[in-house]
Amino acid sequence: MKTRASLLTKLTMGLLAAGSLAACNKSGSSSASNTPPPANTAVVYVNQDSLMVKYDYVKDMRKRLDDKGNAAKNDVGSKQQALQREYADYQKNANTMSANERSMTESRLQREGQEFQQYQQNAGAQLQSVQADESKKLYDKVYAFTKQYAKDNGYKVVLTFSAGNTVGLLYADPSLDVTNDFIKKLNDAYGKDKK
Repeated sequence: MKTRASLLTKLTMGLLAAGSLAACNKSGSSSASNTPPPANTAVVYVNQDSLMVKYDYVKDMRKRLDDKGNAAKNDVGSKQQALQREYADYQKNANTMSANERSMTESRLQREGQEFQQYQQNAGAQLQSVQADESKKLYDKVYAFTKQYAKDNGYKVVLTFSAGNTVGLLYADPSLDVTNDFIKKLNDAYGKDKK
């Protein structure tokens, strides 16, 4: 789960930066933030941590990914238990089997074990593919919204800030924080898309 959150954080940071760059040549109306930035402000920022917690699409995405992950885990687990039962049965009955039966059973169990390992790897790869697709969708949604948000509010740059990550933004005056307005409008747009 920590890896997925880290990936989502990195992707969101990248998409917000990309959205900011794409919106650089746009102009528009004034800000509608709870605490509007100073007049003629061309640069604002969004708290990425808040975005990842409060954006309804991310909540829905996490639920979808958790559901798929749990389904895959349960499926792999039930196959593993079946294989373990077969192996336990073999161990229990090995003394009563002929050498030929033991050899055939051992070969079959070894083959099934290899097939299970391949199945487990495929299930993991499929889940990673689904996660990558979901991350791409998140990126596309936030990028498109950021571009329009910057245009509508006359911002030249929309930066992102994340606690503990000093790569993108070390400090910005809190009056430049448009996080609440950004998330509210982003959730409004997502709510319309859901219908």
